[in-house]
Amino acid sequence: MGTSEQAIDDQYQRGLAKLRALRDSNPGYVKGEIQRLKKCRASCLYHFRRRQRLRRAQLGSATDSSSSSLQDGQQDDQDDDDDDSEVSQLLPHLRQRDNPGEVTEEPYNPDYGLPNKSAQRDLNSSAEAGDINMAGKKSGKALLREEGLERTDNGMKQTSWPETPMINQKNYYTEYMKRDDQILALRLQNDANRDRMIRDAKDRDRALARTGNTDVPMPLNGDGVPEEEDAAATDDLDASKTVVIHLGSQNTRIGFANDALPKTIPTTIAYHFPCTEAEEYAALPKRQKIETKPEEMFGEEFAKKFVKMSNDLKIDMRANKRKVLPNSKELVVNFNKRTPPEKIPEHNDPMRIEWTEVLPVDKDGKMQTAEFFTGVEAQRIPDDSNPKYKLFWPIQNGWPNEKEYVNTNGYKDDLESILEAALKKELGLKHSRSWSDYSCVFVIPDLYEKKSLEHALEMFLKEFEFKQIAFIQESLAATYGAAYTCTCVVDVGAQKTSICCVEDGMCVEDSRINLKYGGYDVTETFIKMMLFDHFPYADINLKRRYDFLLAEELKVGFCTMNQADIAVRLYNFHLRAPNQPTRKYEFKTYDEVILAPMGFYDPSIFDNSEKLVGRRKLIERSYNAYDTDIPDDPTSAAQLEILSSIKPSLATSTNGLSLLNGNGTAGLPEISTPSKEKSQPFNFLSRMDSEANAASRVTSAAASPAPEGSNTPVPAAPFVFGANGTNGTNGASPGPAMLANGSHNGGTPIPPGGMFVDPHARTAKDMAIERDSVLPIAPLDSAIITSIKHAAKGDEKKVRDFIGGIMVIGGGAKTPGFVPFLEEKLKARRPDLAEKILVGSSPREMDGQVVVWKGATVFARMTTHESWISPLEYERLGARVLHHKVMWHY
Repeated sequence: MGTSEQAIDDQYQRGLAKLRALRDSNPGYVKGEIQRLKKCRASCLYHFRRRQRLRRAQLGSATDSSSSSLQDGQQDDQDDDDDDSEVSQLLPHLRQRDNPGEVTEEPYNPDYGLPNKSAQRDLNSSAEAGDINMAGKKSGKALLREEGLERTDNGMKQTSWPETPMINQKNYYTEYMKRDDQILALRLQNDANRDRMIRDAKDRDRALARTGNTDVPMPLNGDGVPEEEDAAATDDLDASKTVVIHLGSQNTRIGFANDALPKTIPTTIAYHFPCTEAEEYAALPKRQKIETKPEEMFGEEFAKKFVKMSNDLKIDMRANKRKVLPNSKELVVNFNKRTPPEKIPEHNDPMRIEWTEVLPVDKDGKMQTAEFFTGVEAQRIPDDSNPKYKLFWPIQNGWPNEKEYVNTNGYKDDLESILEAALKKELGLKHSRSWSDYSCVFVIPDLYEKKSLEHALEMFLKEFEFKQIAFIQESLAATYGAAYTCTCVVDVGAQKTSICCVEDGMCVEDSRINLKYGGYDVTETFIKMMLFDHFPYADINLKRRYDFLLAEELKVGFCTMNQADIAVRLYNFHLRAPNQPTRKYEFKTYDEVILAPMGFYDPSIFDNSEKLVGRRKLIERSYNAYDTDIPDDPTSAAQLEILSSIKPSLATSTNGLSLLNGNGTAGLPEISTPSKEKSQPFNFLSRMDSEANAASRVTSAAASPAPEGSNTPVPAAPFVFGANGTNGTNGASPGPAMLANGSHNGGTPIPPGGMFVDPHARTAKDMAIERDSVLPIAPLDSAIITSIKHAAKGDEKKVRDFIGGIMVIGGGAKTPGFVPFLEEKLKARRPDLAEKILVGSSPREMDGQVVVWKGATVFARMTTHESWISPLEYERLGARVLHHKVMWHY
């Protein structure tokens, strides 16, 4: 070992001895310093030897083999001096490890084991000058890897606490995008208002010049409003040139804003296809066993539920002093078994149906009829037509029907074809070039999906080329149509039921609930129950077009929710099938007519097995533009509570914190100074707990909260961590710990969820995927109570306002007795508010199916809102314009 290497090793040994002397006082620190000292010694030796190799390579090319011994001696002395200088440069690093508290002035690369940058630069410059031979040169990383000095990193974070980045002062103090004139959508609106004011002023000047009178009277319209204000706003907005569209899962309602009633068309399209939907899919209702008794056709589980509901109904009817015959079921079954149908010739049937005419393919293979049909024409295509057609429904259960489509373009094209046919056939807008003169108001669900909303915006402005478009939510439109200001809207549709509280012209976001059942589920369950009781038309299949129309007719005609109408009754219906004689059936019913719609309060009787099939197969959820891993589709605390009741794991956030606090509302845990507690009108557990504790008069071991108006709690006994509050006076916490049911526990507070949970275990994207895998199903009365609870947020006055103004609309709620039955169910759930509960249908004898559409026409004629989106704004801003234009938080 050379003299210089010996100096490095001596310095290393001295530092090692000093660190070992400190091992007893701080072993962890000493162990780490020893490892660093070893790395530093290896680095110093590496640099020393590397420089020696570099110098020898330089000398080998410059020195001659016949040099004198004197020159050799001088060169050796120079080498020793260079070695000493190099050691003097490298030893301070070892001294720094020798004395951990000492800091040297010379900068040093903190990545131990990496070559010094100055040496690397010297080596690179020498190589470029041609002084050394670079053949077989290895990179610095390769040399480090060979000597075992390469730095490795496992990517683990130093802490699981969230890291808050420092604020960017430059952006914090700027005014960029904080004024209306910096936003294009608002700037264009202000410019339009200013142009309108200038135009009105010019009109008044012309009128003044024409009359010569300085006191020009202000013309008034029929409502007593100055015409300048009304006409100026409506110059560009004519009700007769505004199309209002309400798209539904089963029916679409479309019309002009000045129409009294809309045109209703089925939301379906029929395409030429190798087979019909009845041939492609299994029969509905689903039969588990084909060749068996009707009682066993749908499985044992359905039979048990049906019998249980029948028995519960009998008990309820006896409690209400209604007559119940013991052998009612036997009378129905025996009659339905032995009653054959009666055939009626087609010419003797005054109510025969005009089926859509489909001509066969000609000899050249060309179709003589249209390639597709929409609406009623599609539903009335014979199942045995030549060529065959298949029905497609673009919207199912309020979602895009991803199950029946193989790509997104097919879904979008079908939706556009249905609306285009409606505009041309129903509204008479046969020429698409005139559509640019029309505006459009489109009704969207309360809990919408941003992808669907953006698709509708693009479709109406780019494909249909409307002049402008505005969006409105269903519940808000319903309040416009019914002229309500504060209400809880319950919209029972064909395949979904939406609940939302509206206050002062705004939907309360946390109260929105979307349940995936409706009138179609009642139809299917009613037919299933009738088949269970030996329905004479046993071959009914809801996938066949004429059978579907028949089932809807039976449900509308015979289902009821009035117990007074429950008895053994005789009915008849006519089966009209294409190319077949009409058949007249007679049958008897008993409790099937009321048990089927009672599925709204016991949704397990419905068939929900196919409703999530194909979900998210084609259309992905929307994600935040700035953080692409965070979904930004609108959510609701009430909807989350419904989903959490089905799958409890959804009640916790990504870091394990509960999304539902003590009173059942969503949000972060409330960590603040104790204050006077508010009574929670919907917290049943707290009421039960308080009533139970009132009898025992057991006081809490915790200190009392501070008086009202004070933010500091009363001091408690000294806190002992780990005590449970039952062994002594010192076991109490500084403040009372609120349990989930509202009671107090004087022991140590339970640590909040998520304190010891890895925050990266479940991301926001994982939570969204988990939510999408759960079908939102809950009893209707329970869902209404949940919605009102989250809308009121503990305010008893709001609870009384919402629960006393429940408005039921939609075609699924047209069953006789639906509203009184719902009111009785709500009173049974909330007996303390029984006198305040009031459930009503749409006012002024308006059809509940068109209330939302009528409200949208009112919105279309309003001149105060600025929700219209023009093609120019969409061209410049794209879907971002929705953030500035819609009336709710987007």
